[in-house]
Amino acid sequence: MFRSYNKSIKYLFGLQATGIKLGLSNTFRLLRLLNNPHEGLKIIHIGGTNGKGSVAAMLSSILDRAGFKVGLYTSPHLANFTERIKINSREIPESRVAEITDLIYAKIEGTDLDHDITFFEFTTAMSMLYFAEQAVDIAILEVGMGGRFDSTNVVDPLLSVITNVSIDHQQYLGETIHDIAFEKAGIIKEGGILITGVTQPSILDLIREKCLICGSSLYRVGKDFKGTRMDDGSFNYCGLKDKHSGLRLNLLGRHQLVNAVTALGAIEILKEKCFKIKDEAIYEGLANIHWPGRLEIVGRDPLIVLDCAHNPAGAKALGDALSDEPFPFSRLFLVLGMMGDKDCKSLISELAPLADLIVLTQPMMDRAAPPQVLYEEVKKYHKEAKIVPDVKKAVSFALSLAQKEDMVCITGSIFTVGEVVELFR
Repeated sequence: MFRSYNKSIKYLFGLQATGIKLGLSNTFRLLRLLNNPHEGLKIIHIGGTNGKGSVAAMLSSILDRAGFKVGLYTSPHLANFTERIKINSREIPESRVAEITDLIYAKIEGTDLDHDITFFEFTTAMSMLYFAEQAVDIAILEVGMGGRFDSTNVVDPLLSVITNVSIDHQQYLGETIHDIAFEKAGIIKEGGILITGVTQPSILDLIREKCLICGSSLYRVGKDFKGTRMDDGSFNYCGLKDKHSGLRLNLLGRHQLVNAVTALGAIEILKEKCFKIKDEAIYEGLANIHWPGRLEIVGRDPLIVLDCAHNPAGAKALGDALSDEPFPFSRLFLVLGMMGDKDCKSLISELAPLADLIVLTQPMMDRAAPPQVLYEEVKKYHKEAKIVPDVKKAVSFALSLAQKEDMVCITGSIFTVGEVVELFR
């Protein structure tokens, strides 16, 4: 057995060599060996291309302040594995990671699961077991990839959410946005409830049809739940029954308004299911939310911003934010490191025109795109670019050139941000 956190983490990360296997059979088998801890949990299941982590964090913050014991399972992490599994914002203790890893490994040792289980299947089971033993009042689960065959899709939730659908993970989910939407709609359950922020007519038709087949109730952001941004930076909410004015969100970026309205729609549904949530919890939860690495300001003079934009939709949201009032700057130094399986061309097309200098780097991941590949794409925009392969050295280089009135933005991948986040904590 592993008996220590470090040995457990080494084992868990070693499972990444198994790769990504979309399917539910391993997770169902593993959970049966653990006496199906997920079956006793009240769950909110959140999928989508972008924003699902933000919605999950907002819900967790509101429900925490409403007095509930809230489990939160998200992925990937930025700096530490324990970020993935939290209860009321407190990360799972390292000692429990070691103990639960030992417990699960003892169940699969000698079986074919020992050689076939993936990192995400194992950690999903770990989160279910931890939330069950801690008797959480509600668990919020973020889909890892897609939905239909994602390991988290073994649950029967109180409520499902699909934030939006755009192009991402094409090698696993399909080449077209319709293919991707079909996979994400796989979290819609028989007789369930779905909230979605999807706006594309053809994708909405697909979701409506799936809800009709499943007998699932459908609620839409922008139709059933609406938000209006005010000149002072606050926003108003109008839902099925609830109305709130003067709400303030402790996350930057105009795109977060849609995420906040999605979360508030979910809160309304929970209230209909007899969860007692006072208005004060809503206001305080949104005003005090912390979701690291999402338009996070970690330094000033020069302004230093971390953002995990890793696909075209995320890059557009970042680009819009860089042009917004919260980010006045003279020159923009962009530190960019991406995964090779992402749409590098589209992401660069969104961000390169905004930058004065682009520092291209490479996070320590097998899937990382070589900086030289990114350089060839950046050259099309006639921007000055420098290759510094080590992420931390790339950040140091950008900071050495930036003046007090400039901005250094580190982005392109969660893994790029993750390698430097501890420098600014």
